[in-house]
Amino acid sequence: MAYVNGNLALQPKRKPDPKQQYRETKKVQIKRKSMPVQEKLLYLFTIIVCVIVAGVIIFRYAQIYEMDKKIKDMTRDYTTMQVEMKELKKQVETLKNPETIQDQAKMQGMVEDPNEPIKVRTGSKETETAMNKE
Repeated sequence: MAYVNGNLALQPKRKPDPKQQYRETKKVQIKRKSMPVQEKLLYLFTIIVCVIVAGVIIFRYAQIYEMDKKIKDMTRDYTTMQVEMKELKKQVETLKNPETIQDQAKMQGMVEDPNEPIKVRTGSKETETAMNKE
């Protein structure tokens, strides 16, 4: 045999041992312990408390919002009523005026006669003098 590429090229190939064909490995698996019941209950209780607190806060904000809306509505109604009251007061002032009252009476056919007393019907066809102008 010729000497080529050093002495490694001439070394015979090794055959694997039949005993070492597979290698046995052990993998350690750690089993997790389940949480104790007390710890589960503690977590459940804290979650329930958080949900209740959040619900109360949201409920209060809803009440505040509703109250604010009612206040705005009442303020708007108050301003419209003020405007309406001013208009009605102007109407009352114009209707209180004696000249306006006389004009309305003349329009309805009421005529003042200074010589004739005012008569009022008290029953079927009877009339009594209510006031005598002198």
